[in-house]
Amino acid sequence: MFGKPLADLCPIRKNKHKNEDMKWLTLDKIKAQLRIDPSFTLEDEILTMYGESAEDSVLDIIRRSYTEVMEKYGTVPTPLVHASLMLVDLSYKERGPVSSQNLYQVPYAIDMKLKPYMKLASCNC
Repeated sequence: MFGKPLADLCPIRKNKHKNEDMKWLTLDKIKAQLRIDPSFTLEDEILTMYGESAEDSVLDIIRRSYTEVMEKYGTVPTPLVHASLMLVDLSYKERGPVSSQNLYQVPYAIDMKLKPYMKLASCNC
């Protein structure tokens, strides 16, 4: 199991193109955040999965779609990119829940980056 690329372990993702579903993160940004040598490709599939998951989590937390973000800001604001990278970093280092008590708790630094972009339930902003 160790040493095999995730694509070999997960045949559903095996034929998927890298970065196909990542909207604003790239493997280069993720590897820079994690201080992984860009030439090291063994974990590219799992890093891509973490990136996709982080972006989805950010959009869920701010209650906006990618289209809404692009229409409102013209680009993905830097704090959203940074929060996404922080979530990837957390996922990569922990590789599982720390404890059942804080399973759904977003770290404070990430929460503070996302709050200004959060869509309120009754607001069309």
